[in-house]
Amino acid sequence: MGVVNVTPDSFSDGGEWYEPRAAHQHAHDLLAQGADILDVGGESTRPGAGRVPVEVELDRVLPLVWALAEEGAVVSVDTTRAVVAERAVAAGARLVNDVSGGLADPDMAGVVAGTGVAYVCMHWRGHADVMDSLEDYDDVVTDVRAELADRVTALRSAGVRREQIVLDPGLGFAKAGTANWPLLARLGELEALGLPVLVGASRKRFLGHLLAGADGAPVPPRERDDATAAVSALAAAAGAWGVRVHSARASADAVRVAAAWAGSSG
Repeated sequence: MGVVNVTPDSFSDGGEWYEPRAAHQHAHDLLAQGADILDVGGESTRPGAGRVPVEVELDRVLPLVWALAEEGAVVSVDTTRAVVAERAVAAGARLVNDVSGGLADPDMAGVVAGTGVAYVCMHWRGHADVMDSLEDYDDVVTDVRAELADRVTALRSAGVRREQIVLDPGLGFAKAGTANWPLLARLGELEALGLPVLVGASRKRFLGHLLAGADGAPVPPRERDDATAAVSALAAAAGAWGVRVHSARASADAVRVAAAWAGSSG
């Protein structure tokens, strides 16, 4: 899954693809690099980010979703708002990637059930402006698994079919630093819920801190792509359904290596 941020303030690309033509070209570059899905988002979820008006989010994502879908691309819309999801699906999106797992908008489950599209349900405890204060776990893997299971139950009760749902442990969301590593190392415990799992580690803070230099300063987001590809390989080998990345080529290669490795092991 290749990330197409149509925002001026995303943590990893700082608005580089905010202009529509640049976003469209970036999407095509991701496809050429090996991306299978293009994830179009119009609202930043970087730590501390505020909300944007719904009209602004719609104006940012709908033209690009429509154009890419018309060209035959498999498009996802990255949104927590039901109205944005519904209109993006009408424009051709085939997947809704909701970082709130349906908690931010009570109408989201109904839209997903009604449209029948695939739905990424991410572990979430609060919006970007407060999420760093919500990291309180007894055991991060056990707690995330339990909270995702509760979301699946709620979605199913709202009419969402089980086969529509993909789970995402929400790396970096209410999980700073070392709390992310157990979720990756114990990915099988999330997969045991019986649903596909998406891993979104790309360029995130915990990788920046891992790669910090002698001065202790985290490396900038764009210098985290090699580490992202390493996570992609390990996640794929562990059985992840997909990886969400900002730069696709290295991760696409990593996924192919993991597939060949797993296939040869029988």
